[in-house]
Amino acid sequence: MNTFIEAGMPEEKPMERVSLLSSQRLRRLSPVRTQRGAVMIVALIFLLLLTILAVSASGNSLLQERMSGGLRNAQQAQMSAETALRGAEWKLWSSSYSAGSHLQCGATVPSECYTFDADNPIGAVVKFRTQAGWVTEGATTYKGSGSEMDYTSLANGKLAKNPLYIIEDMGAELPPGVSGGLHESGSTGSDGATSTAPHIYRITARASGGSANTVRVLETTFSAKLN
Repeated sequence: MNTFIEAGMPEEKPMERVSLLSSQRLRRLSPVRTQRGAVMIVALIFLLLLTILAVSASGNSLLQERMSGGLRNAQQAQMSAETALRGAEWKLWSSSYSAGSHLQCGATVPSECYTFDADNPIGAVVKFRTQAGWVTEGATTYKGSGSEMDYTSLANGKLAKNPLYIIEDMGAELPPGVSGGLHESGSTGSDGATSTAPHIYRITARASGGSANTVRVLETTFSAKLN
């Protein structure tokens, strides 16, 4: 069998064909490998972003929880102080009906009632009314009408402290327009309001919430007759 080879056309060997085919396959596979690496980088970036979002959401959740706790403490302190005010008012009102059970007001510390004197203020009373934080000097602890309720127990609100109050006798109640007169505008009942010797009492209550760092100080005035 005769073999004819055209002039200028070298004979292609089998090994050269295999080498050429392998080179073409490598060129085809190379972009795929590059794309796979880029996808991994993008996935890592998205993972990092999701992690940042998760940490931020967790921080916001903790902040909202603390804000809710602070609001609850503030409401507890407010209600506790109002409870002490109502308790002191009831003490004044009930004592005006029983002979010999009226409050003994004076300047001695501690006392269940203090006599107000603008020229000679009582230091313990001024401190209780104006100083920040928890102040107990000269104050009366309120534990319910029977003095048997502990507001620091879980069953009664779990407050950090039992509420405190101070009562001051501001002087005789006089009709409006009288020089130096004091007048209670609220209705305190027929007997107390029309007594021959009604006095104005200032009540200051100090209370805490579930945390001792949350403190509320409230004041009110109350008219009751002087026995």
